Amino acid sequence: MGKGRLYGLGVGPGDPELITLKSLRYLRAAPVVAYYTARDKPGNALTTVLPHLRPEQIRVPLIYPVTGRKPEPPYDYEGAMRDFYDASAAQLAEHLDAGRDVAVVSEGDPLFYGSFMYLHDRLAERYETEVVPGVCSVLASAAVLGTPLVYRDQRFQVIAATLPEETLIERLDGVEAAAIMKLGSNFEKIRRVLTRLGLLERARYVERATMAGEQVRAIAEIDPESVPYFSMILIPGERWPGSSANAPMAAPQPSAPTPKPGRLAVIGLGPGSAELMAPAVRAELDRAQDIVGYTTYVEMAGPFRPDQRLLDSDNRQELDRARLAFELAAQGRHVVVVSSGDPGVFAMAAAVFEVLEHSQDPAWHAVELTILPGISAAQAAAARAGAPLGHDFCVISLSDNLKPWSIIAHRLRQAALADLVIALYNPRSRARPDQFAEALTVLREIRTPETPIVLGRDIGRPDESLTVTTLGEIQPEQVDMRTVVIVGSSLTRRLARQDGAEWVYTPRWYADD
Repeated sequence: MGKGRLYGLGVGPGDPELITLKSLRYLRAAPVVAYYTARDKPGNALTTVLPHLRPEQIRVPLIYPVTGRKPEPPYDYEGAMRDFYDASAAQLAEHLDAGRDVAVVSEGDPLFYGSFMYLHDRLAERYETEVVPGVCSVLASAAVLGTPLVYRDQRFQVIAATLPEETLIERLDGVEAAAIMKLGSNFEKIRRVLTRLGLLERARYVERATMAGEQVRAIAEIDPESVPYFSMILIPGERWPGSSANAPMAAPQPSAPTPKPGRLAVIGLGPGSAELMAPAVRAELDRAQDIVGYTTYVEMAGPFRPDQRLLDSDNRQELDRARLAFELAAQGRHVVVVSSGDPGVFAMAAAVFEVLEHSQDPAWHAVELTILPGISAAQAAAARAGAPLGHDFCVISLSDNLKPWSIIAHRLRQAALADLVIALYNPRSRARPDQFAEALTVLREIRTPETPIVLGRDIGRPDESLTVTTLGEIQPEQVDMRTVVIVGSSLTRRLARQDGAEWVYTPRWYADD
């Protein structure tokens, strides 16, 4: 098997419509997609291309060890970054050696202040490599500003704000036109330099060019603590005397209001049938710009408009989905996170609050957040069976992915001793083939063999099935991850129906001791 091919794809400054057709073609074809990102965030490049990714593509996050302000010495920042790029290159080399093409998506242009250049330095001599240029942030900011950067033979400089103050003064003294990048915590230093050199009136501040929440503001009014990474200062060239007398000069721009935070709705689709979806949920889906969720559930949530972005991912990426949703909503977008059943029952609502609690980003906390309920799997199965949840009941997940089995077994035993009806979610999977059998052992120590059990599988979907059995008769092979199991209490009853099936219900009363 031959080696894979490495692609460095520029995906533009943030507007998904500014991805080039060539980058899009390579992106869709690559079996592996890598992207740089900060810890606990999806990254702007990934957010830009997500609507175009296929579920089967392997996603490789390259997580920066340091973002924002550099740690103070004795931390070896340069050494940490070298180690990071070495490890990133080695990680991608494993895929390339296995014959898989790798597309590395980069904001703007891959080789213009892009982290892809460090992968290129380490891998281009070993693997066939192609770089696809992208619209860089300088050009995007100029377009947003609406002012020519240079005329005729004027010289244009690109300067990093991270340079020492005296070096910045030297390079900007007498400048004809320039772009100052990497602002962030360096903004106040840049403002002092521009003031000292008399450039403050010519300079323009542009934030999040082409993205939701883009702003053009006067430099004098900027709060240095608010300056994000996706911002820069442009110093346009003086207007050429031979241009039209009516050509606009680089006039100071009016302040743009702070972008209004977006809306994030976490919704429950119900058990799967469109008829069982709440009208408020359907209305929220119809208004949304971005739909985020597990692939299967996103497909259930349609139909969609052509302009809506569908951002689907694997079932175990709950926290990544929640972070992506907040990133989009913080840009002013209307985002919906979809769950099957009810979002607050073993679903995405808890994941959304988990990432919000641990986030220090004020923009995330400013997002308008709402939770819209749906019919849960236990409710849907209970309705099909009759009324097995007619008295006190509890709901327990048998998955030990997020809690130890010892806790699950303890809760099962206590619920059985309390004579509660028990709804069991996630009973059995290929990765957990034996735990439902262990749960039955716990229940059989306390409950009688005649205890009614309802098995509801895919209730509300075309292939739904409902089985009524007993604790003594049920076999572990009868259930899977798409089955909800309702274990009756000592009072739960089975009632014959005229069609030969049975109703199952739990009376509302309880006998006095």
